[in-house]
Amino acid sequence: MPRKTTAADPKKRTAVVEEGVSISPMPVTMGEIVTVNYDGLLAQNGATSIYTHVGYGKNDKWDYIEDIPMIKASEVWSCNILPKDARINFCFHDGANHWDNNYERNWSLTVHDGEQI
Repeated sequence: MPRKTTAADPKKRTAVVEEGVSISPMPVTMGEIVTVNYDGLLAQNGATSIYTHVGYGKNDKWDYIEDIPMIKASEVWSCNILPKDARINFCFHDGANHWDNNYERNWSLTVHDGEQI
């Protein structure tokens, strides 16, 4: 039976990770699609395309690296990510070598396994 959701359902929350970046749903759980929304520096400076540069593992050694094209709706760019490991690392670029990498810190999210403790 599908899980019934309510306004108080914690899996339906959107979290602002940093100004210009939001994630939904929070917390991030393995096997569930995560939506990344972006209206940061690249979007504010008129980029005509934006990609989420994604990798997994430690922030200083990414695995399974991919660039996911974002779709613009109104003034917000978004993409979906299906987690592949316990930590998602990401930043953004416009395909013309302009990057928003959170001042060289990138963004990083812990992916939970869905088990209740």
